[in-house]
Amino acid sequence: MKESVKRNLTAWLFLAPYLVFFIAFLAFPIFRGFGLSFFRVSLGRPGTFVGFDNYVRVLTDTQFWLSLSNTLLFVVVSTPLITAVGFTMAMFVNSKLKGTAIIRSVYFAPYVLSMAVVTGLWIFIFQPYLGLLSVLTGVEMFWLSTRWLAWIAIIITTTWWTVGFNMILCLAGLQDIPEEVYEAARIDGASRTQLLFQITLPMMRPVLTMVFMLQAIQSFKLFGQTWLMTGGGPGNHTRTIVQYIYQIGFIERNMGVSSTMSFLFFLVVLLFTFGQSKLLSFTRN
Repeated sequence: MKESVKRNLTAWLFLAPYLVFFIAFLAFPIFRGFGLSFFRVSLGRPGTFVGFDNYVRVLTDTQFWLSLSNTLLFVVVSTPLITAVGFTMAMFVNSKLKGTAIIRSVYFAPYVLSMAVVTGLWIFIFQPYLGLLSVLTGVEMFWLSTRWLAWIAIIITTTWWTVGFNMILCLAGLQDIPEEVYEAARIDGASRTQLLFQITLPMMRPVLTMVFMLQAIQSFKLFGQTWLMTGGGPGNHTRTIVQYIYQIGFIERNMGVSSTMSFLFFLVVLLFTFGQSKLLSFTRN
């Protein structure tokens, strides 16, 4: 009994530093924000209890639904794209070709850059007159001020910036597949296509599922790219829900409504992740 208590105490002592930070910087802000959603409160001013008025206001706000739909559009388009590109890059750098170690570093390098550097670089590329893309193609296109072109520019920027992380995760999964499995399949006359669809993809399914879910959650948090590249424009066509929450909370200083939007957004992400998990588990069966 004493030995069991000692092991449990040791485990809790190791967990204590993380639990302190988890409670202080994650759990407490979540519950505090949920409490603020029932108040009319501004930064630096005492709040007034308003019950569910903030929820009624948010649910009847067309701009809230527009921002949420913009975010869902980005998630639905970017998540499969970035996951597929990351897997394709991992397949390439996992090959036996010379120089793949250097290429692996080059692919991953953009991920370590800051948001300001990444967006500054791509803003220069997408400039209509003097931008790199216009100079190379000779075609002047207003990428950042045209509705659908702006979304394409944001997706390209996000893919270039984040795909390296997905590549590393997929590469780790590929390197866990025993080479003996491929050798046995080649002896049986399997083609490259059969190796991919009958060995690689089935054995990579848990890793790809994890990558897909992590990328979806990351895509929901889209803010910096739209804020710095388009400011949410043209109009409000690229304004995401996180940007709208920031605008209401820190520009208009309405923390009660901003907290309400944050909590509703949390529920949307939770439901989306749960549904995605169930769908992927269903396809596995």
